[in-house]
Amino acid sequence: MTNQTIRVVARVIALPNKVEELKAVLLELIEPTRQEVGAIKYELLQNQYDPTDLTFVEEWTSNEALNTHMDSLHFQAAAAKIQGLVATTPDIRRYHLLG
Repeated sequence: MTNQTIRVVARVIALPNKVEELKAVLLELIEPTRQEVGAIKYELLQNQYDPTDLTFVEEWTSNEALNTHMDSLHFQAAAAKIQGLVATTPDIRRYHLLG
């Protein structure tokens, strides 16, 4: 189990009039995050039926790699920028693959 990757689903809900601003902030995270040690997959999705619903689907080599990402300067800068753009606190969930 120790070599199992960590999967993350991180859902961020934009205020209806702030979708494009939030999307721009989140898109800035993609390239620097993909360069991080331990990043396997880092994708941003937008719900087809609810454009305020933006979701990252991620895969990391370990919890340590994910924690390093969350402590990174680019992640912390984005977290500060989303204040006033989101309807609720981002919902970040960590998973293990079962099958």
